[in-house]
Amino acid sequence: MVNENSTLRQMARESLAGKWKIAVITFLLYFLIIGGIEYLGEIVPILSLLTIIVSGPIALGISIFSLNIARNKDAKIEQLFEGFRNFGTSILAYILMVLFIFLWTILLIIPGIIAAISYSMTFFIIAEDETIGPYDALKKSKEIMNGHKLKFFCLGFSFFGWFLLSILTLGIGLLWLAPYVNVSYVKFYDDIKEINASK
Repeated sequence: MVNENSTLRQMARESLAGKWKIAVITFLLYFLIIGGIEYLGEIVPILSLLTIIVSGPIALGISIFSLNIARNKDAKIEQLFEGFRNFGTSILAYILMVLFIFLWTILLIIPGIIAAISYSMTFFIIAEDETIGPYDALKKSKEIMNGHKLKFFCLGFSFFGWFLLSILTLGIGLLWLAPYVNVSYVKFYDDIKEINASK
């Protein structure tokens, strides 16, 4: 079933109903970890390696949390750290994703954006299948996003107004916007997965 982006956003809000508190706390912790590591990397350059080491597992963790919220399952703050249980796959997937997007961006900005969108489902895929390899996860993301990249871009762009409002709140609004966006992306992921399964 192909749902309109407005429907996907509505579905996300329904899944977040009654769970906003845990979602905001979890994403606050996520931002603090990522921001803290980047800050340390600026102070002590060698610590910038921590960004590579932690970003993959944390990205997987926030994907696991978002999947559980979107599918009305038990979502817990500690799920943010579950990505470390699949450390090797998550870190290699992160490195490959950054590398591929960087290489495409060298050509032109637009190919870089297309590459980023193509690989955007990678951590949702790994969250669902712990046995999948990093390259296969990126490949699968690219495959299922075929024909759906523009729709995903439009979904992301539809939050632009909310993003501007969040900036006006000195970024505090991002704590509500981030889970809203991520859960909407899960709804999108479930949608295109169903479409690909029916082919």
